[in-house]
Amino acid sequence: MWRSYLVGYWFSKKAGEYKIDNFCSPWIYHRFVRLPWFTKKYIHDQLQQEFTFHDRMVLDFGSGTGANCSICSPKSYIGVDPDSKRIDYANLKYPDYPFQTLKDSRLPVEDQSIDTILIVAVLHHISASELEKYMVEFKRALKSTGSIVVIEPCFFENKSTSNFFMKWMDDGKYIRSEQEYLGLFENNGFECRVLNKFRKGLFYNELFFTAQYKN
Repeated sequence: MWRSYLVGYWFSKKAGEYKIDNFCSPWIYHRFVRLPWFTKKYIHDQLQQEFTFHDRMVLDFGSGTGANCSICSPKSYIGVDPDSKRIDYANLKYPDYPFQTLKDSRLPVEDQSIDTILIVAVLHHISASELEKYMVEFKRALKSTGSIVVIEPCFFENKSTSNFFMKWMDDGKYIRSEQEYLGLFENNGFECRVLNKFRKGLFYNELFFTAQYKN
């Protein structure tokens, strides 16, 4: 994600503005960070090896520019993100899919209406204290049989080089260890199961897990 802001800044500066262009930044992010082949290999292929989303109601938490909507059915998907510019871009890019700006930490869905909450590369931008507000919303929105599916950059033991580069390169302030990610959910009554731990690109290590609320 850091690259989108750097490139966005460069474009704005060339235009005589010493600030990031809030409109072009989502376009740049989608074209140069969320490359289709990269997203397919490291996100979609991982998800689809474990889950089928077309017959389930999916809430894409932190959907950004909408790169993950294509693995879901338009009629059973909703993408939410606090960045209204990215939501505007997603609505233009994927007009068949619904996207809404997230406001006041309130998910725009009915109680117990969601089968799967999809969270990809979002939690490392959210502090533990802020995430507590969303945990309440996750439990409210999920059906009794529902689950949360998470893929996040993760600090791995004995991977000091990768950990250093992730911390340096990523604009997310809250990259965590496996135990810390799982603890966020387990401390809120969720039962977690790790599905995979894998390398993404040259420097990133990713944790792929699910969390289900224990009613």
